[in-house]
Amino acid sequence: MPLAVRLFKFLAWPVAAGLFIAFVVFALYPELLPNGEARVPTISHKASGQTASYADAVDRAANSVVNIYSRKVIETRRHPLADHPMYEHLFRNPNQQKRVQSALGSGVIVSEEGYLLTNNHVIDGADEILVLLHDGRRAGATFIGNDPESDLAVLKIELDNLTAINLGDPNSVRVGDVVLAIGNPFGVGQTVTQGIVSALSRYGLGLSVYENYIQTDAAINPGNSGGALIDTQGNLLGINAAIIFDTVGIGFALPVDDAMDSLNDIIKYGRVVRGWLGLTVERLSQAQMLELGITTAAGVLVTEVSINQPADIAGIRRGDILTHINGQPIGTERQGLNEVADLDPGTEVSMRVLRPRLNDSPEQLELEATVAERPTGSSVRT
Repeated sequence: MPLAVRLFKFLAWPVAAGLFIAFVVFALYPELLPNGEARVPTISHKASGQTASYADAVDRAANSVVNIYSRKVIETRRHPLADHPMYEHLFRNPNQQKRVQSALGSGVIVSEEGYLLTNNHVIDGADEILVLLHDGRRAGATFIGNDPESDLAVLKIELDNLTAINLGDPNSVRVGDVVLAIGNPFGVGQTVTQGIVSALSRYGLGLSVYENYIQTDAAINPGNSGGALIDTQGNLLGINAAIIFDTVGIGFALPVDDAMDSLNDIIKYGRVVRGWLGLTVERLSQAQMLELGITTAAGVLVTEVSINQPADIAGIRRGDILTHINGQPIGTERQGLNEVADLDPGTEVSMRVLRPRLNDSPEQLELEATVAERPTGSSVRT
């Protein structure tokens, strides 16, 4: 047998074994390849039904979210020694009696005419309001009106080619939906955070009179107030309004449909017009239901009735149980408050009440009232 053939047979198995081992090693550890990169199969998020990025949603909404800077002059108390002959020379500068307070926040452009929504606390009492757009432009803002009872304010800027945000439908939102918050936290510039809807229709927080918040765990920090809460399509769901301090992941946004109702009223009337009956109600506890002999789950307890106002004229008394308005059951004080607030002044409304009677079952009454306009700042809520 020739020497070359014998040498080939001698080397064939070691070479084959070496190639096989190298194949296995590089298959298991692709980072050992000469270019130093791991060659792993890529998974298409779109093919698997997942969203790879929210960049498109942010692109659609970002140009409509603005940074707001406000300033107001605060009059300080006159020093008691300012009129003393020995010290008055120290207080001759009138500027010593004033100081400038600055605030920052966010806002959302909701019309091409330049109307903005923001929180009332962002611009409350401001002497000067500056709006900085995402495209770098800036403009002074005109105060159009506010609604302190829902912590909303409407501003207007005079610029061309403004991008109004697309309005979403908060009523279709579900707990667990992904949402994005866009704003100007701590004045660092426009920032996007991501989270989910944690709860819906939150109220009783003491943040404002009319509470119907979307709760989210998307990071909302000081400066985000008045900014946008959007869905994954870039549609506006709410105006970021508040956080619970000393906590992480508990923020609140006012639904955009409520906010737009307030904006439209402010533009049309200069104020928000809400229906009012002149009564205050509170939720019935189980103990109260047992004490009053109430078995129905619906109903709120009337705790205050304003004299000579619609509820009083209709015959409602303190201690009555309001169970229905226009045939709709009332289960919570917030529901009753919003049901009445949504009615136009002058509207005729029917009310079903249960009136507790001593040693007897409650009397059921059907009463009619004409809705009035709620006085601004009234302590009587409904």
